[in-house]
Amino acid sequence: MTDHPSPSNLAVLSALAEPNRLAIVSLLREGPRAVGDIAARIEIAQPHASRHLRILADAGLVSARREAQSRIYRLERSPFASLENWLDTFSAVWEERADRLGDYLEHLDEDSSDTRRQEGTS
Repeated sequence: MTDHPSPSNLAVLSALAEPNRLAIVSLLREGPRAVGDIAARIEIAQPHASRHLRILADAGLVSARREAQSRIYRLERSPFASLENWLDTFSAVWEERADRLGDYLEHLDEDSSDTRRQEGTS
């Protein structure tokens, strides 16, 4: 199990920590879009959208292709898969802790039942 995120996961988390970039990623889940459409949909100036898209691209989250006069951006799966794998390590830890808590509570319930039986026979 990896305790710390990889440098690429840190870049992804850092890129997603900004609300406009997170909005762009959410929008791109619907499919590829031109930078002008992205800017209009999240209500920011196109130069700001381009700057955010460059940061997302540097983190590997999006890629672009030129189509006539536009750049069309789309999400890349790989960084999300890597981040998901790292986050899954936390699920395993919490599941293990929940199992141990369940065992402990079951043990307490058994002890409580034994105590009630002993008190009833005294």
